[in-house]
Amino acid sequence: MKHPSAYRGLPVVVLGLARSGVAVAKLFHEHGAIVTVNDRKPRSSCPEADELEALGISVVCGGHPAGLIHEGVALVVKNPGIPYSIDPVERARVLGIETVTEVEVAYHICRAPMIGITGSNGKTTTTTLTARMLEEAGLMPIVAGNIGRALTEAALSAGEDNRMVVELSSFQLKGTRDFRPTIACLLNVYETHLDYHGTMDDYVASKLKLFANQSESDTAVLNWDDPVCRKAMQQISASVVPFSIREELDFGVFTSPPLAGGSGEGSRIVYRDRQGQLHPIMAAAEMGIPGSFNVENALAAAAMALASGVPAEVIAKVLKQFRGVEHRLEYVRTVGGVEFYNNSKATNPAATIKSIEAFTQSVVLIAGGLDRGMDYMELLPAFQRQVKGLVVIGETRDKIRKVAGLAGLTNVKTVDTGEQVQDTVAEAVRAAYAMAAPGDVVLLSPACASWDMFPSYEERGSMFKQSVHNL
Repeated sequence: MKHPSAYRGLPVVVLGLARSGVAVAKLFHEHGAIVTVNDRKPRSSCPEADELEALGISVVCGGHPAGLIHEGVALVVKNPGIPYSIDPVERARVLGIETVTEVEVAYHICRAPMIGITGSNGKTTTTTLTARMLEEAGLMPIVAGNIGRALTEAALSAGEDNRMVVELSSFQLKGTRDFRPTIACLLNVYETHLDYHGTMDDYVASKLKLFANQSESDTAVLNWDDPVCRKAMQQISASVVPFSIREELDFGVFTSPPLAGGSGEGSRIVYRDRQGQLHPIMAAAEMGIPGSFNVENALAAAAMALASGVPAEVIAKVLKQFRGVEHRLEYVRTVGGVEFYNNSKATNPAATIKSIEAFTQSVVLIAGGLDRGMDYMELLPAFQRQVKGLVVIGETRDKIRKVAGLAGLTNVKTVDTGEQVQDTVAEAVRAAYAMAAPGDVVLLSPACASWDMFPSYEERGSMFKQSVHNL
């Protein structure tokens, strides 16, 4: 696409209201485009419509009318979550009309350098850590994208002295063409979102669009321990900075001695520059949040901060003080010697496995949610090693219970109170507490998306926390 000013007098269709759709619609309207916003929800469920219509923007709710996309449309901007299979997007493809997401639009208007962060797991924690490191160094970061503000709205407020720290999903990246962050990070790649992408190839290709337009003057931060990331390093034109908890690297950010694959005792977070000089940052055990996966997130954030000119002592200070992000291995409270943790953001099995492994104690797990067609067999080793009890909820409850049976886990309970979602969560918490003993951990880490029962993972986590406080 071009700069939004190039669409003056031309029809632009925005698919999906919500936060990003409203911001994009306003932006193109202010630049003189003829904007139509379309949302399949009924008008009564689109409170943003009145505001847009008051500005003179056309809003069509309740479905996708046949004439919405026509040969005269210059650009389609779609909400990232809208599938490419729906009629308006398919119609645009047939007519050769460019379809992008808000990320592409924001890139064309943003004056600040962009730091883009993606991955199957850990995006929000890494984005937050990176921003705090930059803020502590006085670099005035603005956090946006898949976290916080709509990216176009944030980009309009950004100046050349700011740094845009942007969390990006595969849904957002799939709809980009020219987007080019000065620093880009891929944390990891696991099998997820196949109901949207269809294949792993499409999912991986969407993630790798983050690096597509980078050059040697840009920086690419990738996980050396992840096979997809390591393979991608061979295809990237940017200057690559790897990070690892498994190997001591010739260059990059890593733990020494390696945190994973050994005892990890005395392991330190270090950086080795291109001249081979080793620069210590801090002891891994001094981090304010638990889990080897959070050390991985810290290494990635440190690599991006170093590339931005942040001193090592500032990085260490932030890592020691940081206590995590809500719904991401968030400590809730201790009741009767049992610790409760909210990891509602764990929407795939890999995230749940990592959260279980973050603890040395026995775990009573609450899991289950939206069924995306997986068999959840990868949970089997974690169930065998560390899970002493399991409470299952949601559409996948029978699948996860089956895996528990194969693991020899007998202390399993299914909770289903029908449409009374809060009652289901409360009963699940009570059941898990009954299975636990002093010194154990009760962990909400569903391994599934929330949409079968909850509007969002945030609401699921909030209900869990409320139920814990009601014990």
